[in-house]
Amino acid sequence: MAQSLDDISRQLKKRHRKSARMKWLSMSALILAATFLFLFLADMVVKGLPAFQQGYIEIEVDYSERAADLPLAAIEADYRELVSRGFVRVIPKRMSEDESLLGTSPTEWVLADDAVDQYLKGRKSRLSDSEIEVVDRLVEQGRAELRFNTVFFTRGDSKLPEMAGLASAAVGSVLVLIVTLAFAFPVGVMTAIYLEEFAPDNRLTRIIETNINNLAAIPSILFGLLGLAIFINFFGAPRSSALAGGLTLGLMTLPIIIISSRAALRAVPDSIRQAAFGVGATRWQTVRDHVLPLSMPGIFTGSIIGLAQALGETAPLIIIGMIAYIPDAPTSFTQAATVLPAQIFTWAGEPEAAYVERTAAGILVLLSVLITLNAAAVYLRKKFEHRW
Repeated sequence: MAQSLDDISRQLKKRHRKSARMKWLSMSALILAATFLFLFLADMVVKGLPAFQQGYIEIEVDYSERAADLPLAAIEADYRELVSRGFVRVIPKRMSEDESLLGTSPTEWVLADDAVDQYLKGRKSRLSDSEIEVVDRLVEQGRAELRFNTVFFTRGDSKLPEMAGLASAAVGSVLVLIVTLAFAFPVGVMTAIYLEEFAPDNRLTRIIETNINNLAAIPSILFGLLGLAIFINFFGAPRSSALAGGLTLGLMTLPIIIISSRAALRAVPDSIRQAAFGVGATRWQTVRDHVLPLSMPGIFTGSIIGLAQALGETAPLIIIGMIAYIPDAPTSFTQAATVLPAQIFTWAGEPEAAYVERTAAGILVLLSVLITLNAAAVYLRKKFEHRW
């Protein structure tokens, strides 16, 4: 039975309403996600920016013979609770390294205690009323101020909030990523080449492909258990080392590199292969001289994204012990190390307000590195991609 124009008009209006409703719901979801992202970033910026400044006070330091045995004696009594214990501890070392300091009392800008730092930033601190009066007097005299926090970028972890930094975690992250790249990239690319160019299409190959796809989706903490069982318990890799951490993250990154590399190889037109076969090239020569060079931009892009994901992982590294207290940067792949996400996780469990600042600041630094890596991946893809 033929429909009337009124029936058709009602159906069209109903379809348009559904389309408009779906469009509104999609836009609402996008706006909601953007709002949460903005609130997260704004919260991290508000909490983290103060960590890039640190309180300093100007006092007289008495490098006497007594201070060599009792470092606190070098600080005037009114200022002893205001100076960082980290500075007090190095006074004997400074005197032994520079004998000209012995018997002098120079006026120096020294690192302030975290309570003074928080007070200078206008936050609640544990300073007593008498100590607050001393700090206020120093501020009026221009002898207490906030400066750029170089300690945050030059020192490792510390039990003193004002002395805690990201340097050792940054070095550990670099070492871990080097091991991850050295292990996962060649193995992943060669596996992708074999599966895409040489492997027969049979049941065994399909099972392997299915398992690779499944490995890319399993929880990352399972790779930590696998790394603990294989690399530490079986092969004897040093626990908490960059070697163990890099190999563990390499296992986690391997499926991502394999999948992205296969996609890049598959994107090369078959006409390239057929042309190479037509002039007498072997299959390996075709892959080596034609297919692989054309697919390298896509392979590099996928590998960088995989490394960026590995850089942000914490769970598998906790399993293999890379959550340890590491004050000094490692100098080899077998020394105990930590990474940026693990360092941030450690600081997040500390109660002091200064550690809250450093946690947020560490997240900002980590986000900056991840955004840089992803931007590099996008740039490489845009610059070197081939359109067929």
